[in-house]
Amino acid sequence: RNPKFLMSGFLGISGKTFLISGFANRKSVAWHTAEILEGEGAKIIYVVRSQKREAELLVLKPEAEVLVCDFEKSDQVDSLYQLISQFDSESIHGILHSIAFANYSEGVQPFHQTKLKDYLQATHISSFSLIELANACKTALSQNGSVVTIGISSTEVTAENYGFMAPIKASLEANVRYLAKSFSAFSSIRFNSVNAGPLKTSASAGIPGYLKNYLFAEKLTFRKKALLTEEVAKTAVFLLSNASSGINGQGIVVDAGMGLNYFDKDVVNSAMEMK
Repeated sequence: RNPKFLMSGFLGISGKTFLISGFANRKSVAWHTAEILEGEGAKIIYVVRSQKREAELLVLKPEAEVLVCDFEKSDQVDSLYQLISQFDSESIHGILHSIAFANYSEGVQPFHQTKLKDYLQATHISSFSLIELANACKTALSQNGSVVTIGISSTEVTAENYGFMAPIKASLEANVRYLAKSFSAFSSIRFNSVNAGPLKTSASAGIPGYLKNYLFAEKLTFRKKALLTEEVAKTAVFLLSNASSGINGQGIVVDAGMGLNYFDKDVVNSAMEMK
């Protein structure tokens, strides 16, 4: 046995610092990822979108280090830049970007009726914020650091209730590839995404008709059991660690086989019987 391997562990994240954005509550991917990282001996810095979220997080973790940034507000983005610029170089070893929002207040609308203001708002928060966060942390990230974002498993699937968020998530995945290339000019910092199947989170609950799609997705998994948020978080932790050093500019699908099982006999038979 290699003593060095045993001491550092396979992931090698003990004693390292990770910045986690997107905490909403204990159901969120951000929360589960942070919990796993802390369990492996890592230090966590949280970025949340409001003082309300900060207060909610501090109830759960009174000693947490928390930065507040609403990426829709340029002054708060500037403040985040200034706060992180004070960190020493190489002080952050990885970033989780788990930020998304879309305005579904008017319910399900045909895609061609998408409003420009809603599309731009969702793009800014859910996609462009990855670029802003990466830039804010550029000088503080270790030269072989890792940035991970949370995408969706099938951006090409036209789920009517998800609407304009599918192409916006596709743009997020494109940003991953372009950031990986751009940062390679001066570092070995990696960018990847975890492209998750439907999850039972509070954010998902705000999508019109989501529950039916979630239950349908469960029937399409090979195991007939819905994807767990912790499973997505575990993949994110792997990508944040040096154990995934050979993976860059990629989207890792985590959907329990859902995307490969459209013609599951039970689902097909059930659909035909309904007709």
